[in-house]
Amino acid sequence: MQAAMDITAKYCRKEMEAYGLCVASNPSTWQQKCHELKMNVAQCTSSHPVIQKIRQECSNEFVEFERCLREHQGQPVSCSPHVARFLGCAETVDLSGVATNPVSQPS
Repeated sequence: MQAAMDITAKYCRKEMEAYGLCVASNPSTWQQKCHELKMNVAQCTSSHPVIQKIRQECSNEFVEFERCLREHQGQPVSCSPHVARFLGCAETVDLSGVATNPVSQPS
């Protein structure tokens, strides 16, 4: 989980900060009020080459994780085994040769 957060913070800092501020400012309604900002973070991270490679090589684990989140929206902690499988897979992905500093992502 930390690796994913590090990549997100490094390459999508602006989007993460805006989303974090929205969540902090709307403790009871953040799921509705911050949805667009959440989607901005998702779009940023999904366009990064490292994330793309991980999602490609761990697509089955990622699909199962997303399915679990949809089915347990009120209890995301119940998807911990799914996220553990996905992250376990992600750590085995060979990232040599993958661009880690895309020019299109300003810092």
